[in-house]
Amino acid sequence: MKGIRITLLLLIGGFAIACTDTPIPKPYGYFRIDFPEKDYRLLESDDLPYQFEYPVYSLLTPYPNQEKGKYWYNLNFPLQKAQLHLSYHPIQGNLRFLLDESHQLAFKHQIISDAIQDEVIMKPDESKFGLIYHIRGNAASPIQFFLTDSTHHFLRGSLYFLHAPNADSIAPVLQFIESDIDYLINSLVWKDAHD
Repeated sequence: MKGIRITLLLLIGGFAIACTDTPIPKPYGYFRIDFPEKDYRLLESDDLPYQFEYPVYSLLTPYPNQEKGKYWYNLNFPLQKAQLHLSYHPIQGNLRFLLDESHQLAFKHQIISDAIQDEVIMKPDESKFGLIYHIRGNAASPIQFFLTDSTHHFLRGSLYFLHAPNADSIAPVLQFIESDIDYLINSLVWKDAHD
């Protein structure tokens, strides 16, 4: 009888221990992000040395300091809290400087980035040459690029998010905006040379 009691007590104790709620930490989650439908409009201005198509859900505004850059613009993505800075420079014997500066500005993020991958843009029939820098990790600017016709025009772009960078949480937004940047690059057309 004593053996049955001990067995019974062990079984009841085992069930009591097995039925307790052990706290399990929940994994981090992020909010679901709804993206607008892709649609583009043409930037048309007789004053600009270039034109391109940009998303209808973005706002194109002149750079605040027009003395610094006459043809500079910011392409704002208010819903995604991001901004693409576009700076234009006429080529006047300064192509090597502009190329070096673009490379240095992209590689300033090397300290915090996981990797920097570059993608060559080579479209001689459209007079478009350049590089896209994909800066991986928690860098402040995950995408930078430049385009040039190598004789008259040089356009540089850099994307910034308006909050602390977190590569995991911005990944879907970055992918969404990256396709818009690709569209802008592919639709870019140079106009006659300006001063």
